[in-house]
Amino acid sequence: MQRHYYISNNLNDLEKVESELEAEGIDHEQIHVLSDRDADVERHQLHDVSSVMKRDLVHSGLIGVGIGLGLATVVMLLAWFSGWTATAAGWIPFIFLAIALFGFSVWEGSLFGIQTPNSVVKRFQRTLDEGKHVFFVDVKPAQEPILAFVVSHHPMLEGAGTGQATPGWAEGLHHRLHQLRKMM
Repeated sequence: MQRHYYISNNLNDLEKVESELEAEGIDHEQIHVLSDRDADVERHQLHDVSSVMKRDLVHSGLIGVGIGLGLATVVMLLAWFSGWTATAAGWIPFIFLAIALFGFSVWEGSLFGIQTPNSVVKRFQRTLDEGKHVFFVDVKPAQEPILAFVVSHHPMLEGAGTGQATPGWAEGLHHRLHQLRKMM
């Protein structure tokens, strides 16, 4: 999948674009609007980017997982190679220490991520500060012509490049969860 970015200062136009894309078969979950004016985006019933996703929580949390796994592994290997596990205490204190180090690393990584803007937000920060909105669509190769056709009818959209999209499996899962919520 490929992500296409567009800039606009007109939420009414973005609402029309989103409706046209959905009418052409692009799922609601593939379309997002990034804006500093969340209330306006919600009032237009556009699929906004959640405040959690505007932060680098996931990326930094995963870095914390990696560091935590590394630290836990070092503790376990150090305990085993030094022979400390052969004492009366056994493995239990080292397992608890490894779990504590892992948990602390994930927690710290996540705390750092809450304070750091997501890379997409960083990329378009100047645009957002100007009061404009970033409209982005994740499309499969077969959907590229649909996107090009719809966008060609909206001259107020300014192309802002492409990037890596949400993985197809994650988008599919999100779509199925959205459908399940509609049924309930």
